[in-house]
Amino acid sequence: MTTDTSAISSAEILSILPHRFPILLVDKVLELAEDKVVAIKNVSWGEPYFQGHFPDMPIMPGVLIVEALAQAGGVLALKSESINPDTHVMFFLSINNVKFRKTVTPGDQLRLEVVPLRKGKVWKMRGEAFVDETLVCEAEFMASLVARDENTSSADKT
Repeated sequence: MTTDTSAISSAEILSILPHRFPILLVDKVLELAEDKVVAIKNVSWGEPYFQGHFPDMPIMPGVLIVEALAQAGGVLALKSESINPDTHVMFFLSINNVKFRKTVTPGDQLRLEVVPLRKGKVWKMRGEAFVDETLVCEAEFMASLVARDENTSSADKT
């Protein structure tokens, strides 16, 4: 992939990531280059987790912030390697050095910034999530590029 700092539409995000509502956590990609992706997750009252996750003091679950970072990293990996999302998918492998710095609440807009630390069949990435200019979460994570036919469960093979 050549360096491209153009945005990606929500329709293109749907063609890259296998996720759908309510687990699709990337609303928009603002910037995409070989060495960085910047994406947006709008946090609204309509998110289903707010009904049960501290309903009197709604906060976005930290694991979902990390998942949003991983999904942005998936966009980066699949686009920068020109991987066909119809034949391959990225699977989360590990999460390390996670720090939650501030709560995320309805009305916030998460800016997800992810850079690769290692590329290949297994990617290592570093992500930071911001609300305005405030760092709210940071993490390192790994994901594996898997052919969809390799992901057939044992139940599918019988």
